[in-house]
Amino acid sequence: MTYCLGIKVKEGLVAIADTRITSGTDVTTKKKLTTVQKDKCSLFIMTSGLRSVRDKAIIYFDELLETNLEQYNKLYKVVNAFGEQVKRVAEEDREPLEKAGFKFNLNTIIGGQMKDDEEHKLFLLYPEGNWVELGNGAPYVIIGNAAQGKAILNRILKGDTSMKLALKAGFLSFDSTRISAVDVGFPIDVALYKNGSFNMVDYHYESTDLENVSAQWHEELKKALNNTSNQWIDNAFNQLENNTINKTDPHEV
Repeated sequence: MTYCLGIKVKEGLVAIADTRITSGTDVTTKKKLTTVQKDKCSLFIMTSGLRSVRDKAIIYFDELLETNLEQYNKLYKVVNAFGEQVKRVAEEDREPLEKAGFKFNLNTIIGGQMKDDEEHKLFLLYPEGNWVELGNGAPYVIIGNAAQGKAILNRILKGDTSMKLALKAGFLSFDSTRISAVDVGFPIDVALYKNGSFNMVDYHYESTDLENVSAQWHEELKKALNNTSNQWIDNAFNQLENNTINKTDPHEV
C-alpha cells in the first residue's frame, strides 16, 4: 500500500509521499515522489500501484518532456501527456499482469505550474487516463491508504490555510495512517511549491527527524481528551452508578 497526499491552498502546493514498498514479507524503501524543475516548469508526480507500471510510465514521460517540453505550456497538458503514457503501459502490460494475478491500478497525483497557468494546479489521474482537477471545494487528495488520515485534513484545510499549517496537518495525517497500517511508513518525501515562484523544493525526512513531533502530538491528543468537558456524560454515568448501588445482589437474598 501507499500514502501519497497532495494539498492545494492559495499560497501554494504541499505534497507528501511515504517510501515503503511491501512485497510479501519483504519491505524496502523506494521513492514515490518525482519532481521536475525546469524554466517556467515546476511540477511533482506521485503514484500508487504496481511499481513496475509506475517506473515504466515515468521513463516514457521523461523522454517526452526532454523532446517536447515547449508544447506543455499548461499543467493540464502535462497531465494529459502522462495519462497517455499510462495508457501506453496498459496496452503493453495489462494483459500479462492480470494473467499473473496483478491488477493494473496506477493512480497519480500531479501538481505544479507551467508558464501559461494563471496559478498552481493539482490533479488526480486515474488508471484509465482520465482526470479531475482539485480546487476550492476539495483542497486535498490522497491515493493509497486514505482511511485513517482524512479527519485532521477535513478539520484543518481551507483555501486560506498557510502552507506551513498544511504541511503540519499533512504530516499528522500520514502519522495517523502509519500507526494504523503496517504497509505505510518512513522515510517520507515532501515537495513544496509557492504560487508563481517556479521553484519546487523536494525534501526528505527520516523517522528520526520527526519522531519528536509524533510524540508531542500523541501527548497533546491525550491532554486534549482529558481536558474535554465531562458534563455531557456525567448524567449517564451517574445513572449507571445509581443503578449499580440500588441493584440487589442476588446472593444476599
